[in-house]
Amino acid sequence: MVSIQIFGQTLRAVVDESELEVSVPGTTTVKQLVETNPAQLGGLRPFIQNREALVMINKKIGSEDSPVSDGDVVKFSFQSRASYDGNRDIPT
Repeated sequence: MVSIQIFGQTLRAVVDESELEVSVPGTTTVKQLVETNPAQLGGLRPFIQNREALVMINKKIGSEDSPVSDGDVVKFSFQSRASYDGNRDIPT
């Protein structure tokens, strides 16, 4: 089982849960994990594709191509695409 944690109201609104567990058949990728569980995680797909979701696997920053295995903890956190220079938002 892979533990999945969702942070931020934006992502929680599309997943409807803050924590869930899904089974994985061996090693897979974050992208495959989302695609093989569309009912639970399908709403995350556009955020991952647009780089608006920070992916962490076992407390390390990952990406959609990062490997995920049984027992891992995967965290998704919403991040705005706007950069911040300390004074104002800069569109990217």
